[in-house]
Amino acid sequence: MKVCIMRHGEASFSASSDSSRTLTHYGIQQSNQAGIWLKQQNCRFDFGLVSPYIRAQQTLTELSSHVSVAKVETNSCLVPSGSPSSIVDMLTMLLNDGVENVIVVSHLPLVGYLVNELCPQVSPPMFPTAAIACINLSHNSAGKFEWFHQVE
Repeated sequence: MKVCIMRHGEASFSASSDSSRTLTHYGIQQSNQAGIWLKQQNCRFDFGLVSPYIRAQQTLTELSSHVSVAKVETNSCLVPSGSPSSIVDMLTMLLNDGVENVIVVSHLPLVGYLVNELCPQVSPPMFPTAAIACINLSHNSAGKFEWFHQVE
């Protein structure tokens, strides 16, 4: 299964709570550029897992205007302080159900921890906003780091 792990686009700091922070104009542009790039790579996703935080939801909405995401699930484990092992368990269930392509949209530091959980032999990349890491996950839960893309 191909798993793309994405950090949300640039977000505003002025909000009543961390969860209600919205994308800036630049964050919207970044999310669209990431979607265009994924489309150019012929990516499509059977499943999207997204944080309930507004900026992550907006990122996936912008991205999915360029690349297909067949089914989307908002998951409360995908917040910044979420448990990477819980997400790996979800990904393993999806893999066992025959899902082939997943995009996960979340936050720092979780995106880095998730890469490390899936690929312990790889130093997790620094995740600027709207960056995407791609991992090939096999049935034995061993992840192979494929590529990393960041918006210019």
